[in-house]
Amino acid sequence: MPVERRLPLALIGLLAGLGSPLRAEAPLSAIDWLSQSVSEPAPASGSGNGSVTLPAPADEPAISAQGALPEAVAVSVIGGPSPDAAGLLPPETTGFPHNLWGLGKLSEVTEAIAGARAEGLPELQKLLVTLLIAQASPPADAGGDGRLLIARVDKLLELGALEQAEALLAEAGTATNAEVFRRSFDVALLTGGEDAACEVMAGAPELAPTLTTRVFCLARSGDWNAAALTLRTAQALGHVTGVEDALLSRFLDPDLFEGEEVPDPPKPVTPLIWRIYEAIGEPLSTTTLPLAFAHAELSERAGWKAQLEAAERLARAGVITANQLLGLYTQRQPAASGGVWDRVDAFQRFDAALTGGDLGAVEQRLPLAFARMADVEAEVPFAELFAVPLSRMALTGDAARIAWEMGLLSPDYRRLAASPLSPGDTRAKFLAGLAGGSVAGLAAPDSMARAIAPAFQGEAAAAPEAGAALIAQGRIGEALLLAIRLIETGLQGELVKVAEGLSLLRALGLEDAARRTALDLMLLERRG
Repeated sequence: MPVERRLPLALIGLLAGLGSPLRAEAPLSAIDWLSQSVSEPAPASGSGNGSVTLPAPADEPAISAQGALPEAVAVSVIGGPSPDAAGLLPPETTGFPHNLWGLGKLSEVTEAIAGARAEGLPELQKLLVTLLIAQASPPADAGGDGRLLIARVDKLLELGALEQAEALLAEAGTATNAEVFRRSFDVALLTGGEDAACEVMAGAPELAPTLTTRVFCLARSGDWNAAALTLRTAQALGHVTGVEDALLSRFLDPDLFEGEEVPDPPKPVTPLIWRIYEAIGEPLSTTTLPLAFAHAELSERAGWKAQLEAAERLARAGVITANQLLGLYTQRQPAASGGVWDRVDAFQRFDAALTGGDLGAVEQRLPLAFARMADVEAEVPFAELFAVPLSRMALTGDAARIAWEMGLLSPDYRRLAASPLSPGDTRAKFLAGLAGGSVAGLAAPDSMARAIAPAFQGEAAAAPEAGAALIAQGRIGEALLLAIRLIETGLQGELVKVAEGLSLLRALGLEDAARRTALDLMLLERRG
């Protein structure tokens, strides 16, 4: 629909006088795809250690004028709880101590979090996410400005764990400061909650939205004339880029640009830019975008194929449930063949055979279904869904071996290790030993088994020196991150590090995690 183009002089003067630059500073983040949703105050002087530095409260109160927005400020309550202490899981659930970071320094903790990787190993992925959302006291030198919170949220976003990031931000309070809100706003854009995020922004005058965000939120609320006036003012002041101008103009009045080419997306694509492309009917594929964007294609607005491919990416990262994957795979009949459709077909045929209790059909269809899941590294969610019912069937041959190994990838691995489906060979005996916590006296069937074995020769192997030193200082969180890093390093070729990392997990009392990680290493063949 046509919109008003004339700009009142008062509005131009108001927007020209906003206190902070609207297209200025780079984000105070290691994540370069965050939307510039709120104006960035100048960063405080950092310590030079690469950690995130958040804006300090303004020295003077914002000047209030009729209709004007205040300066962007960071607000904190004297004596109030630190956002760094926010968490979703209490110590009694995680098993971690409340003083998780011990004598560690904030800069070292945030650096360790930023460098953490757990790619391809589901148990380590789960362990890392648990650490990031655990309730714990921040390091003693944390200033209460949210730097540890930001480091944890950024890692969750990197891992694609949007649901956990969203809950953690809500627990901390999304309007704590501009940097916290930016992340909350982007999560909302990727999960379909942008209207609520715009309302939060409107009700928090200390958060000064950039003009691009203001135009988007005004339009979402139905105030198209105000959105158009704001955009024209931003044009006059040079506060939008050419691509933003072209996209927002189409967003507000698509009829004016019918038949014209849509501009190529900028780099990087932010969640706000992604959402605007979707709104103008030109959605961008998320397959080449950071993993967090895959959540945007889980909504019903996306086609089934896009939903399936997004769910597979997220399942590989361990950040959606097995039941979510099941629901999508069985939603309807495959529309074609090849690629994702072959996986859907194999999954559905196996599921139907198992549901019908057809032993012969299960034996025939399980190997193909499992191979298709392995193609997208979704063996663990597949095992979580089907390992237990398969263990009750009198399977033989290749199907029996696959079903038994699926049991070792499931939460019931200890019990299912003793299943009669076991092939009983050297490799099976070693795997059963890992499930029981000891491989003493068992032959290692391959190089990975030989790398793992030193960590499980007795009740508890000695932790590596660096890990033992961290434990002695109560720096449990950093010790856990070190264990993850050692195992990842081992996967890249230094296999001796695998045993060191597993031994450190056992020294930390994370016996279940150590055993399941060892089984992942043996069964999933995730090598760098």
